[in-house]
Amino acid sequence: MASRSACASWMRAARKCSPAASAPRRPEARMNRGRIVGVAVAALAVAAAGAFAWARFVRAVEVPIVEAEPGTVAARVVGPGTVQARVPVTLAARITATVRQVDADVGDAVKRGQVLAVLDERDLAARRGVVGGQQEAVARNVRAAQAAVAKAQAELELARSKQRRDAELLRTGFVSQSVLDASEAALRAAEANLDNARAALAAREAEAQALAQELRYADTVLSFTRIVAPMDGVIIARLAEAGATVVPGTPILRMVDPATLWIATRVDESVVGRVRVGQPATIRLRTGETLTGKVARIARQSDAATRELEVNVAFDAPPARFAIDQEAEVTIDAGGEQGVVVPLAALTRNAEGVRGVLVVADGRTRFRPVETGGADGERVLIRKGLAAGERIVAQAQGVRANLRVRAASS
Repeated sequence: MASRSACASWMRAARKCSPAASAPRRPEARMNRGRIVGVAVAALAVAAAGAFAWARFVRAVEVPIVEAEPGTVAARVVGPGTVQARVPVTLAARITATVRQVDADVGDAVKRGQVLAVLDERDLAARRGVVGGQQEAVARNVRAAQAAVAKAQAELELARSKQRRDAELLRTGFVSQSVLDASEAALRAAEANLDNARAALAAREAEAQALAQELRYADTVLSFTRIVAPMDGVIIARLAEAGATVVPGTPILRMVDPATLWIATRVDESVVGRVRVGQPATIRLRTGETLTGKVARIARQSDAATRELEVNVAFDAPPARFAIDQEAEVTIDAGGEQGVVVPLAALTRNAEGVRGVLVVADGRTRFRPVETGGADGERVLIRKGLAAGERIVAQAQGVRANLRVRAASS
């Protein structure tokens, strides 16, 4: 029994010292190593965060810094527009007829009085011929009535002479009263005959006048079969072809006078106050052609939707080739404006969309709202909010307010 107990004690001691006996200790070792790794990672994270915070909030960022300075900016007002004609002319039919021929096409230069299209005139010419044929008959009637008046006047003079003679003879006793009575009756008849002849002549003359008026009307309507250019110009649209039936108002051709071409441009309400009639302008057509012009007219009604006004800029010399409604860009030289000048790239907006600049003071940027004036593509004039000599960030894109900055080395 004693030997068995000793053996059992020895075996228990052996199990405690064997690898199997020490296995329960491994999880504790792994936990220690995990704590060490976690502490190391946390230390690295803290170090990185500290470096980031130092770079962002302590270390000054290099940015281009300039001083606002007094200067003059040429105010230029830019707006999109289209080529238009001040007086476009539509040549339309004035009668109902069939188009016989159209002798002008798009792009043709035409002269005033040139026949551009012809309508079928056969029916109108036939009516005019009938009226013309009646004219000779009416003229003969007028001449006959004039002769009747002349004859009645002569007969009246003869009757008056005989009445005077018979009255004298009655006083001397050479004729009786009945002879004088007959002379006076003949005189009254002659007067009535003259009145009738004159009335007949007036009727014939009225008939002749009515016929002449009808003839003039027929000639006028017949002239409507010729579509004539009312001015020198260029055809911009051909709207009818031979064989088409037209009625009064049907457009056949459309033309413009190149001398009346201008650009109808749209200018924002905020800057249109700088524009004046007569100011020079540069016109750039969609074709790439650049021409000069002057402001000719400024509208007095704003578009309720876009808050823009139309400004018409006339060409100094019209383009050789043009198209109505062709797109263009107009730059109006609205004169110079003096004040504080900064680079155009210095302008930025805050979270509320307010325009301003980033002023540099005590090594930090501060957003400051400003009121701008004209710009020339590189510089902009500051009317309010900034004084000459103040330092600002020259290129504000990507730079925020309340940032530590320093001037970038050139």
